[in-house]
Amino acid sequence: MLRTQDREPDCLGLDAQIFVRTRSVVSRVVAGETLIVPIRGKVGDLASIYSFNEVGSLIWRMLETPKQLSELVTAVEKTYDVRMERAEQDVAGFLKEVLAAGLVEACGDVVAATGPVGREGLVAMGAL
Repeated sequence: MLRTQDREPDCLGLDAQIFVRTRSVVSRVVAGETLIVPIRGKVGDLASIYSFNEVGSLIWRMLETPKQLSELVTAVEKTYDVRMERAEQDVAGFLKEVLAAGLVEACGDVVAATGPVGREGLVAMGAL
């Protein structure tokens, strides 16, 4: 995960959205580290390479398909045996950072989603 200081979670709004990776990035695992390269103008932006730690890599893998905040928090909580509050704080912080960097998109809200939600369903709904 991108390293951040401990802070209060600001989950207002995040818990009502669905998140997915943007299509304008390329990601690879190199030496156990997830590297993300944004694509701008059909070319990799090598000046903006992002690197995720183990927790960030887990979240990134999960975001290959649309996920809710609660799904990501549960996975981090169970995988790393941490308290829910800590997992929520870490996931919310990570999501804010990758959203700001344009690596992840909020592609709809939980209330509007009915039935199984996949990329195709989100495209059909006009969310992507």
